[in-house]
Amino acid sequence: MTAVTTLTARALLLDMDSTLVNSEAVVERCWRRWAAEHGLDGDEILQVVHGRQGWATMAALLPERPVELNLADNRRMLAQETADMDGVVPVPGAPAFLAALAALPHALVTSADVALSDARMGAAGLPMPEVRITAESVSASKPDPEGFLKGAAELGFAPEDCLVFEDSEAGIEAGRAAGMRVVGVGDRAAAFAPTVQVPDLTRVRVEALADGGVAVHIEG
Repeated sequence: MTAVTTLTARALLLDMDSTLVNSEAVVERCWRRWAAEHGLDGDEILQVVHGRQGWATMAALLPERPVELNLADNRRMLAQETADMDGVVPVPGAPAFLAALAALPHALVTSADVALSDARMGAAGLPMPEVRITAESVSASKPDPEGFLKGAAELGFAPEDCLVFEDSEAGIEAGRAAGMRVVGVGDRAAAFAPTVQVPDLTRVRVEALADGGVAVHIEG
């Protein structure tokens, strides 16, 4: 018999890439190009790029490099990613998951900018949440908790009443730093100690509670 874990919350905060949208192929293409330009190992870079804004990843990989160059490269990479939707599809279960959340408090909290999040959610055929925190909304990239704290504030809930869905080390760290529980989505998430982990969103069922809360049932 399958075990079910139930977490209750007042609101859900959702990462985008590899949590709702599978954009792994695009991310790999763009970052391998950047790695080659800078004489870096593409396989090693792909271990650290997920979850952060691009400039923050570049700063971690090339700490002596002027920030202006990282910001310029980041703008160029965002344009490349926004133009490349080849292979962008929903994570299994994402359409039904978002449909179940339509009338419940939830927000997108992504390291992508507005244009890239519009493009990827659109390419995956997923509805954009009414509340969205993007790269333009914050002064610090994940793993800083600013994005999740802003998402909670926009929805009008305390951090401890929010449940985060994330796939990456930086994102999971950001959720925990915000004082929130975290559902790790995908195999990568399992290594970073989320509150609970699922292979994809087909294992998640959302239930509206009579008191206005949300019950999230997770099949183990």
